[in-house]
Amino acid sequence: MAPRVLVSDELSETAVQIFRDRGVEVDFEPQLGKDKDRLLEVIGKYDGLAIRSATKVTEKIIEGATNLKVVGRAGIGVDNVDIPAASRRGIIVMNTPFGNSITTAEHAIALMFAVARQLPAADTSTQAGKWEKSKFMGVEITGKTLGVIGAGNIGSIVCARAIGLKMHVVAYDPFLSKERAEEMGVTKVELEELFARADFITLHVPMTDKTRGILNKEALAKTKPGVRIINCARGGLVDEAALAEAIKSGHVAGAAFDVFEVEPAKESPLFGLPNVVCTPHLGASTTEAQENVALQVAEQMADYLVNGAVSNAINMPSITAEEAPILKPFIRLADVLGAFVGQVTEEPIKEIEILYDGLTANMNTRALTSAVLAGLIRPQVSDVNMVSAPIMIKEKGVVLSEVKRDKTGVFDGYIKLTVTTDSMTRSVAGTVFSDGKPRFIQIKGINLDADVGSHMIYITNTDVPGMIGFIGTTLGAAGVNIANFQLGRDKQGGDAIALLYVDGKVDDAVLAELTAHQAVRQAKPLTFNID
Repeated sequence: MAPRVLVSDELSETAVQIFRDRGVEVDFEPQLGKDKDRLLEVIGKYDGLAIRSATKVTEKIIEGATNLKVVGRAGIGVDNVDIPAASRRGIIVMNTPFGNSITTAEHAIALMFAVARQLPAADTSTQAGKWEKSKFMGVEITGKTLGVIGAGNIGSIVCARAIGLKMHVVAYDPFLSKERAEEMGVTKVELEELFARADFITLHVPMTDKTRGILNKEALAKTKPGVRIINCARGGLVDEAALAEAIKSGHVAGAAFDVFEVEPAKESPLFGLPNVVCTPHLGASTTEAQENVALQVAEQMADYLVNGAVSNAINMPSITAEEAPILKPFIRLADVLGAFVGQVTEEPIKEIEILYDGLTANMNTRALTSAVLAGLIRPQVSDVNMVSAPIMIKEKGVVLSEVKRDKTGVFDGYIKLTVTTDSMTRSVAGTVFSDGKPRFIQIKGINLDADVGSHMIYITNTDVPGMIGFIGTTLGAAGVNIANFQLGRDKQGGDAIALLYVDGKVDDAVLAELTAHQAVRQAKPLTFNID
C-alpha cells in the first residue's frame, strides 16, 4: 500500500505534485493545521505530515499519530514540533536548513545597511514632508569589522557577502576549524575578542542552553562602544531588556532585529528606541525561499517514505539516497546483532561497545549504531525504532561507545557488539555476504558461520559428549523440527554453543527440559525479522 501524507499548511502545488510523482498519496488541506482538534481526529491515518509554522505538532497530536513515521517542516525552525515526544514515538522530524539560507543571510545584510544609515526612520521622516538631512547621519560599511557569531550555513553566506562589501570579518564558532576559516577568508576568534573588535555583530546560531542569552548584560558591556547588533537567528539569543539599556546609555549605537523573545512580538523593550530597526521575522520570507523549502521538504519526505533515505533529520542520522541500498543490509545486520543480545541477556545492561571493522568503519556508523540499539531494546519495547532507541539508551544511563578500525581478519568488514552487565560480558559479531543476508561469525568469542533464521534456539553448554543427541531427542519428542544447526566451541571440554533453526516458536516447557541437563547453562528462543 502506498504511503500517505497530509499537508496541513500552505505548500505550492509543485511541491504537492512531487509526492504524487513519487508514488505517495497526498491530502492537501492547508487550513487544517490551524484546527488542532480536527488534526487530532485525522492524523492517525497518515504516514507523513508536511507542515510550515501554523501547524503545532504537540505531544497530544503525536499520541494520536499511530501510523506517523515522519514530520517534515518546510523551513529551518522546528519550535512548533515536540521533538522529544516525536523521538520517543520513533517519528523522524526533518527540516530544510538550506532552502532559506541565502534569503536569511541577505536579510541580515539588508538590516545591517538599514541600521548603519537609519533608513527606516529617514524614510518615515521624508514621507511625512520633513527634510531632516542632518538628523540621519550614518556610518560606512566599507572597512568596518563585522563579528559573526555562528559560521554555519547562513553565517558563512553572511561572511562571504560582507567580504564582498570590503569589510573585515571575525567569526566565533566552536566548530569552525582554522583551515575552514582561512578558506572563507575570515579570522577565527574567541567570543570576547569578537566583542572587543566588532563594529557590527550579527548572530547566526541555533537556540540552545549554551547560546541562550549569548549577548546578555555582561556580554554587551564587553562590546566595542558604538557597536551595532543584528539578530536574524532566534529570539532570546540577545537579552532585549539589557540591549535596550545599552542603547539608551549610548554604548550600543543601534540594533536591527527580525526575531524576538516572544513572537508574535506585540511589545518589546526595543520598540520605539532611536536607530532600532524591527521586522516581523521576515528572514525566510521571499518567494524563492518559500518555494525552495516546500520543494525540499516534499523531496525529503518522499525519499524517506519510498526509499528509506533520511536527510536533514533533527532526531536521526541522515542516510542519503545513494548509500541507502548499500547500507540497508548492514542496518539489518546491526538490528539482528542487537536483537540477539537483547533476547539472551536477562540482566540490566551497563555498558555497550560497538566495534566497526574494515569497510563498516567507513559507513554511516551513526545509523548502524541506532539500528543496533533498536534491536537491543526491542525484546522489552516492541515499538522501538532507530529514532527512539538512542533516546531510551541515554535515559537509562547506559555507557555507549563506538570503535572503528581497519580490516583485521578474513572478512572485508564486520560489526561486533559487546554488552556488559553487573555479572557478565557478552559479545556477538556478524557480517553480510554477497547475497545481502546477515550472518553470525562469532558468539562469545567462539567462531562460527551461521545464517540468521526467523526462529532459532540458542544453547550454551559445557562441551561434553552426547549433547547433540540429547538436544535432538528432546526436541524431537516435543515435536519440534530442526531445519538446520550450527555448533561451535572454544576448546575440548570448554564452552560450547549451538544455534538451531526450527520451524516455529518453542514452548517454555521444552526449553526447561533442555536446561535441566547439567551441562546446559542457557537455552533461549530467538526470533528475528529477516524479511
